Amino acid sequence: MSDGSLSQDEIDALLAGTGDIDLGDSSGGGASAASGDSLDGLKAALSETVGQQQSNMAMITGKEVEIAPPTVNGGSPAGLSGQMVQITYNFGDAGSHSYVLSGDDAIKFASASMGLDDVELDPASLNAVQEVFSQISGPVINTLSEKTGMTIMPEPANATTVDISEVAYPADPVYARYTVTLGDDSAILYEIFENSFASRLSGGGGGGQQQSGMQNMGGGMPGGQGMQGMQGMPQQGGQMAGMGQNMGGGMGNMAGGGMPGFGGGANVQSVQFPSLQQQGGPNEQGNIGLLMDVYMEMTVELGRTKKLIREILGMGEGTIIELDKLAGEPVDILVNHKLIAKGEVVVIDENFGVRVTEIVSPMERVSDMT
Repeated sequence: MSDGSLSQDEIDALLAGTGDIDLGDSSGGGASAASGDSLDGLKAALSETVGQQQSNMAMITGKEVEIAPPTVNGGSPAGLSGQMVQITYNFGDAGSHSYVLSGDDAIKFASASMGLDDVELDPASLNAVQEVFSQISGPVINTLSEKTGMTIMPEPANATTVDISEVAYPADPVYARYTVTLGDDSAILYEIFENSFASRLSGGGGGGQQQSGMQNMGGGMPGGQGMQGMQGMPQQGGQMAGMGQNMGGGMGNMAGGGMPGFGGGANVQSVQFPSLQQQGGPNEQGNIGLLMDVYMEMTVELGRTKKLIREILGMGEGTIIELDKLAGEPVDILVNHKLIAKGEVVVIDENFGVRVTEIVSPMERVSDMT
């Protein structure tokens, strides 16, 4: 293949689908077993998040942001060189995930976030870059969780500077390439996934597996009928009624003649349970109605920390304050400064919101008051 053409043997091998010919990887620096369906599924899912990523990035950088829909390819990105910044933001059980961009482009994000010029890649600027990508990954996590049926619990983000040869890629990578316009600057951003995760977006995701699992659960029922067998139960009403009569008769015999092996003549009476209906009168219900229009202060607490007075006095624009909560950990929902629930942060249009994931039990509320 020195002249760039294919020999007859190579053409025959391609037609036979052997895949033994190395024609080079035009999309990335590493090989990948990614299928076209999985790449298309990942591209469609990420394209849905572009608008929200733009909004989040514009909010944290204070600049006009435009993100073009991504291109998605198998393998690792090709043509990169020099110093890189990798923001590792693993998806926990869902696999490896990170962002990769050049050192020069990372400085553009850090400069916009910190509101400073002539920024260098030091720990402070890396923290600023890390914060930017923690914010834009939120819409990605929500969308991919919904598409795959998986609960994605990301690990805390970690931004590091590495040489191009030291960038950590998974064994079978897939990447999305974004072109980002940040005010008057432009940058290229790569988002790296595992192919096994991307393949869940090709139409064979968690929905079918859940249905199959329900059928397998039903397989343990008498007769091994599974869930399909349960669908026939309404037509077998006579048999079910007969079963109920036999059971009732057996219970009656036990009540009248005593339980076998325990002698006879036992006086068995039915238990009288008290009524569970609400005992409150109309006056009591009316009293609580008087409070329905009363406003109460609801607060969402992202986290807390303690600082020395000299640290507080030394704060300025661009200072990063580390809180006591990990990234991805539920935030606290307070009513009149009392914890009532926990939730996860979401973005609704251009506003932050909270999706309630846990209601604090009354016992926990009482223990917090003591």
